[in-house]
Amino acid sequence: MKLLAIDAATEACSVALLVGDVIYERYVVFPRGHSKLLLNMVDEILTEASVSLKSLDAIAFDRGPGSFTGVRIGTSVTQGLAFGADLPVIPVSSLATIAQGVWREGGHKQVLSVIDARMAEVYWGYYSAEQGIMTLQGAEHISKAEAITPAKGQCFGAGTGWQAYQATLQMAMQLQGTLGVEGKCVGFDPDRLPHAVDILSLAKPLFEAREYVPAEQALPTYLRNEVAKKQSQV
Repeated sequence: MKLLAIDAATEACSVALLVGDVIYERYVVFPRGHSKLLLNMVDEILTEASVSLKSLDAIAFDRGPGSFTGVRIGTSVTQGLAFGADLPVIPVSSLATIAQGVWREGGHKQVLSVIDARMAEVYWGYYSAEQGIMTLQGAEHISKAEAITPAKGQCFGAGTGWQAYQATLQMAMQLQGTLGVEGKCVGFDPDRLPHAVDILSLAKPLFEAREYVPAEQALPTYLRNEVAKKQSQV
């Protein structure tokens, strides 16, 4: 299997390539520089692996939520590459990607991913590891930080939302320094950003299950737009 993964949804910009059991990767944190870096990173990683774009099986990408500009850049690059090489596309959530990274590095099975959405709001979702793959529990949300509902059981918090709203999230999650208590967070990583390596982990079973789409259906997810649309229809 040959899968390419692209992420540009937040401050980080990364590309990862799976060729059989070998993974090649590039990762930098460079806000507002994604459009300058992304295609070069793809070229570098394909050259390093001695693989052509057309020989790939699919391209996975971070569909968001996240930075409007970053998500749009990642989606546009993915669509362009997929169109040119006639490849299917696998959209993956940025919140799921963050949770998968927590599982990969820390082994935490219950994760609350929270991304700063600006405008005093956060994107968030709960994820649970099922056979090593983070699976969404319920739905992805955008809300005020204080509106996040407590976890059912222990969880680990991760994402930039924990940088911007640490005190508020601690209060909302009842983080009072007592670890291991039902309904508590057992810790958090406020610097956790999506990484294309974790997109690969999430995309591989999706590809095997044929849960991919043509390039024209590789669409970004803007939770704020979706919420506004629903409210206007009420």
